[in-house]
Amino acid sequence: MEEQNKVEATFNAEDASVIVKECVDVILSGVDYDESRVNEWMSSVIEQSLTHLVKMGKAYKYIVTCTVMQRRGAGLHTASSSFWDNTTDGSCTVRWENRTIYCVVNVFAVAIHL
Repeated sequence: MEEQNKVEATFNAEDASVIVKECVDVILSGVDYDESRVNEWMSSVIEQSLTHLVKMGKAYKYIVTCTVMQRRGAGLHTASSSFWDNTTDGSCTVRWENRTIYCVVNVFAVAIHL
């Protein structure tokens, strides 16, 4: 039984990535980069992603970050590091783009031990 609980408590990065990609698609598909709307888009991506991740009903605290930038050939480098329990906690990164926008969303999931 304990082994089954461990499997259920393992963060599934693939499921989270699918959820986040769908949220970004709904919010950013069909739009062109507009500096005046970037804050609105980022807030919407984060809020929708968190809402759908929580609906999965897993015992996690989620941290979601979002970067939106105009696609103009500039480089973007990011890195992160975590000190956590690799058997339960996890993260995923979703990179999304259209012809005028790059969007990078990071999800960090930290298990709540009940």
